[in-house]
Amino acid sequence: MIRTEPAVLVLEDGTRYEGFAYGATGERLGEVVFTTGMTGYQETLSDPSFAGQIVVQTAPHIGNTGVNATDMESDRFWVAGYVVRDPSRVVSNFRAEGDLEGKLKQEGIVGISDVDTRALTRRIRNVGAMRGGVFSGEAAATDAQAQLDKVRAQPEMAGRYLSDVVTTKEAYVSKQTLGDTRIGSVALLDLGVKRATIWNLNTRGFDVHVLPADSTADQVRSLGVDAIFYSNGPGDPEANVEQVELLRTLLNDGYPFMGICFGNQLLGRALGFDTYKLPFGHRGVNQPVRDTATNRVEITSQNHGFAVDVPVDETVDSPAGFGRVEVSHIGLNDQVVEGLRCLDIPAFSVQFHPEAASGPHDAAPLFDRFRDMVLEASSKKSEK
Repeated sequence: MIRTEPAVLVLEDGTRYEGFAYGATGERLGEVVFTTGMTGYQETLSDPSFAGQIVVQTAPHIGNTGVNATDMESDRFWVAGYVVRDPSRVVSNFRAEGDLEGKLKQEGIVGISDVDTRALTRRIRNVGAMRGGVFSGEAAATDAQAQLDKVRAQPEMAGRYLSDVVTTKEAYVSKQTLGDTRIGSVALLDLGVKRATIWNLNTRGFDVHVLPADSTADQVRSLGVDAIFYSNGPGDPEANVEQVELLRTLLNDGYPFMGICFGNQLLGRALGFDTYKLPFGHRGVNQPVRDTATNRVEITSQNHGFAVDVPVDETVDSPAGFGRVEVSHIGLNDQVVEGLRCLDIPAFSVQFHPEAASGPHDAAPLFDRFRDMVLEASSKKSEK
């Protein structure tokens, strides 16, 4: 069915893109960003890291394979709004359990179709990510200045704390699935975790205690876990003061640590480094990074708008007193820090997603590295 209800995407600089309603109708505000993945739109929509953002799909044809329960990365769609060029009129995949537009309506996601997403993406790349709004149905007919005023009145992503929006409300445990071989247990701070992350830890022999973002050090210690893990998530890492202080405390306690995406930024801040907002971020399943230890190039899945500010070509001392730190991975498109390796404590992190379900699996062995680090730390502890 071809929809003809009007819709408009309004950017904070006054640029307008007219199209047709797609998904639910109404109005939604958020930061307008683009993602370059040619596949995995359902994983994108259900990724909590996209909370607060209007997502533009650069792939022109969206919805071909429908939707299913298995590919959900969380319990719901998180995007603030959705922008596509050509929505598929039919679904053709043996795994499909429904169509994408029907799911968007069910989830209350206001979208817009028939937009020149190539031109829109080029504008974001030239100007930077901007606040925006999707207005469809009756909302599309409201005064243009009133729409622009709403867009400009919303908070910017810089400075926003969103962990309380996406985190689990109650702690829960996901048991290891490696047969009878249990490696240990991990306290995972849920800052917007994806199901694939928990699955990767379970299949490496870990029981995973998934904790709310406001958990305390005493609550973590009471679990008797062997290691700490910080997940991906949305927002500005500078706003997550409590989670940074928690990590510093746990690092001082000697827990092995791994962080991905947002977790990488929070490790950087816990070590005493600054973070900063990228012009338009890295979002997609085709981002090349170089491992500084091996010079091996990996194609990675990424979804972030902030980065850690650390020299990429030298070993530096942690300003917070955690010893030597080096950059483990560098983005080849713009030389952005894509990972941190601590040399004097058992901790590392990466800015990309080694668990990417719809993306490349080049970085999946990082979970094996985490397992080996935990085993080594446990061995040293038992020797004392």
